[in-house]
Amino acid sequence: MADRIHRVTMFKAPKPEDRQKLIEQYKLLNQNNAKDGKPYILSLSVGDAQDDPRSQGFTLVCETEFASLDDMKYYDDECPAHQKLKAAAKDMTIDGVMTVYFRPKLTSRRDG
Repeated sequence: MADRIHRVTMFKAPKPEDRQKLIEQYKLLNQNNAKDGKPYILSLSVGDAQDDPRSQGFTLVCETEFASLDDMKYYDDECPAHQKLKAAAKDMTIDGVMTVYFRPKLTSRRDG
C-alpha cells in the first residue's frame, strides 16, 4: 500500500465538447487498460473542474492510482489504451496539461 502512486492530470480544455470527448476516452481507458493481461489501474476518477478562480483555467481533472511507479511508467510509455487516449486528444483544443504524482504519507477515506 505504501508504494502506491497517486497521479493527478489537469487539462485546459475550453470547449465543453472536447471535455466530454476526453471523458469518453477515459471511459474506454478504464475498460481496456491491461498489463500482463489484467487491469492494472487501481482507481480512476475524471470530471469537470469546478468553476473557481483557484482552478487557474484548468477545466478537466483526472485522478488515477497505480500499485507502483513501474505501473505508472507503463501507463505513460506502453499502455495501448492510454496511447489511444493521447492520440485522440491531439484532435481536441487543449491549451495546457499539468500532471503531478506522489506517494501518500497519509490516506483517509470516509463515505457518506
